[in-house]
Amino acid sequence: MPFYKKFLEKGMPEYLARYYWWAYLWDKSIWFFDHQPIINAILFGQYEHLLNKTLGQVETKHGAKLLQLTCVYGKLTPSLLRHTNNEVHLCDVAIGQLKLARSKTLEVADRCHLARMNAESLGYSDDAFDQVILFFLFHEMPDSARQNTYNEIARVVKLGGSVIITEYGSTPCNHWLYRFWPSRIVLSYLEPFLPSFWQENVTDKLNDALRRCGKELVGEPHVEFCFARFYRVMRFDVKP
Repeated sequence: MPFYKKFLEKGMPEYLARYYWWAYLWDKSIWFFDHQPIINAILFGQYEHLLNKTLGQVETKHGAKLLQLTCVYGKLTPSLLRHTNNEVHLCDVAIGQLKLARSKTLEVADRCHLARMNAESLGYSDDAFDQVILFFLFHEMPDSARQNTYNEIARVVKLGGSVIITEYGSTPCNHWLYRFWPSRIVLSYLEPFLPSFWQENVTDKLNDALRRCGKELVGEPHVEFCFARFYRVMRFDVKP
């Protein structure tokens, strides 16, 4: 039996166990990767820049309900809770990741609501959230899983709400990490779904999903780039 199948507990996506057990599902890796120097190295020294740019787009109006779609290593979740006095809902399919998130949010547990869910099939009601936040999720999903997740985001975000997506930029043909073929090969090996995400038009995908729910974007997204356009923080506003 392939080793990754040991992580195929009920409800676990096959692609996650197959390609990312070593990063998100193994208890030793959960401990290892949740150290700030490791996280910063993975993002080529850009973590603080990306975190601050993301927080700069977070909805802070009183009473807003926020959804962080899947857990992440580092301090995004506690930073979100400090940045806003509103409720933050956080879902992930990996129990180990949820336990880690809870350990970081004990002081504000009354405002941080955790749930085990697959991003492709959320248990939340329609129009439940004022803002949905994704931090480096899409590039770790195959095309079909990304499409299902776009559909769920469109379903749960309110009219007049917004979506923040912090991710890799489009294909970075001129960036040294891409032009230097050894680094490109290593990155594509570790992130097998990144090459297809590089070519994806996130705006079109999200807007198409919104339209199927009777919603629509307000013009083009607000985009901030980082690391010579290798990364980007996108805020999409939904028409009221």
